[in-house]
Amino acid sequence: MRQQGYLNLSPRTQRIAFNGLLGTLALVLSAWEGMLPPIPVLPPGAKLGLSNLVTMYAAGTVGLGPALCIAILKGLFAGITRGFVAMLMSLSGGVASTLVMWFFLRLKGNPFGMIGLGVAGALSHNAAQLCVAALLTTPAIVWYIPWLLLFGVCSGILTGLVLRAVMPLLDKWRPIERDA
Repeated sequence: MRQQGYLNLSPRTQRIAFNGLLGTLALVLSAWEGMLPPIPVLPPGAKLGLSNLVTMYAAGTVGLGPALCIAILKGLFAGITRGFVAMLMSLSGGVASTLVMWFFLRLKGNPFGMIGLGVAGALSHNAAQLCVAALLTTPAIVWYIPWLLLFGVCSGILTGLVLRAVMPLLDKWRPIERDA
């Protein structure tokens, strides 16, 4: 059985601290992923989506509000570190994928599992970003759709598998919810 924690903090304080840790983890993963060299076979600007692991986890454990806050925080971080267009792309993809993943997590029995959740999140992330890119550039950007579908499925499978592996570690740090 998990202990309440090594500090005698109120449940509300524990939740706030845990959400802060999740936000920090998302930013660290985003920064680390930004330092990786481009993968030659991927479309320009495509990334693995490692920081989306955190929003996937948050959507399922701490709720939609904190998960959306993390997605927005990541978008603002992209704006500070990579510019306005990166912020728009990150915000659109992050918010859309968080909403889709939260919706799928609410379905009875989570019929898609972590891998299906990762794929749904990646595809919705790519779709939202494609819409923003089409508004900012030209509708010809739709030629990226086959690549984005392929890459979205592959990266979604990867993030789903990674989340399934690290979820027990994250759960050890999650505050215990007390019955009111």
